[in-house]
Amino acid sequence: MKRHFGMDWLRIGAFGLLIFYHIGMVFVPWDFHVKTAHPMSWVAIPMMAANSWRLMLLFVISGYASRALFSKGTGLAGFIGSRSKRLLIPLLFGIIVVVPVQPWIELVVKYHYPHGFGWFWLHDFFGFHRLKGIALPTWQHLWFVGYLWFYTLVLTVLIALLGWARLQRVFDALFGTGLVVLLPIAWLISTDMLLPGASETHDPLHDTIAHLHYLPAFLFGFGLAGSERAMAAIARWWKAALGVALIAYVVVAGIEWTWPGSAMPGWPWGTTFAVARVLHGWCSVIALIGIADRYWNYDNRWRPVLTEAVFPFYIIHQTVIVLVEFWLLPLRAGPLVEFLVLVPATVAGCWGFYLIGREIGWLRPLIGLRAKPRKVTA
Repeated sequence: MKRHFGMDWLRIGAFGLLIFYHIGMVFVPWDFHVKTAHPMSWVAIPMMAANSWRLMLLFVISGYASRALFSKGTGLAGFIGSRSKRLLIPLLFGIIVVVPVQPWIELVVKYHYPHGFGWFWLHDFFGFHRLKGIALPTWQHLWFVGYLWFYTLVLTVLIALLGWARLQRVFDALFGTGLVVLLPIAWLISTDMLLPGASETHDPLHDTIAHLHYLPAFLFGFGLAGSERAMAAIARWWKAALGVALIAYVVVAGIEWTWPGSAMPGWPWGTTFAVARVLHGWCSVIALIGIADRYWNYDNRWRPVLTEAVFPFYIIHQTVIVLVEFWLLPLRAGPLVEFLVLVPATVAGCWGFYLIGREIGWLRPLIGLRAKPRKVTA
């Protein structure tokens, strides 16, 4: 399978955007582990520009990347074994080492938790209970990694039962046309109508709406990586999809501005918002894939490093954001100062985590990197 550099750049950009999105969560009125003292309603407007498609795109890209790994020809056992090693080891490390400071800070800030982090980690984090409504232990933002492993398992079972050649033919027939835009939109609207008002829980046993959205996105990405017809269809339709995405975003932003936060507008604006959000989300995914295919399919010296750094960045970024904001709160700095500190501090923390971790052999698998190849001596 030929490497598509455009999809590499899209993956890098998507995870980079996710870091900035989570920094934005400090300032928007929506719930987050730690907040600025003065959240601002207007921040929701730029956040809405990525809210509906950021995770959908990540699962599509992850499915695409999984196809490249599957194409190495190690068989289903080798494929699921490799993915389990690359996903479950850093997931477990993240839950034990990286994540715990986040719920501790949330408990301290919101509920005046009386104990220090050491006490919390030793006595409460692994208690398998709820503390002030927070389920412990927790995987926080690493739910994405857990879901990705589960979807990989579902994919492996599908291939074992049906054979991928047959599934690929069905995929090509469906998505090698304008249905590459229309069918997922119809699916997303239907699931939202089936479960009105449902929200993601990141509890895999009680997260139907997330699975109905993200599992098909992952499978779509896997099929897309082996479908010249579907990629050609995206090349034909991405400009139109971009236009629809921009119009839909204007509608979403306008309704959010008029009814900010959790205020729910009546008919027809609530339904209009939900439909526009779906249109904005999937059309943005198609447009970004089309742009990546048309303009970003080239290599340079930074791509291998950034491609490798993405996973370690993802593992550590939210912990850095929450920790830095926790340190900033007592200073009573304004939101602008907090933002100007959070951005470089988060970037520096992510780079430090990656650059140090990649040089330590035993640490590499724990932060999502391949083990260093052994040196062969004569």
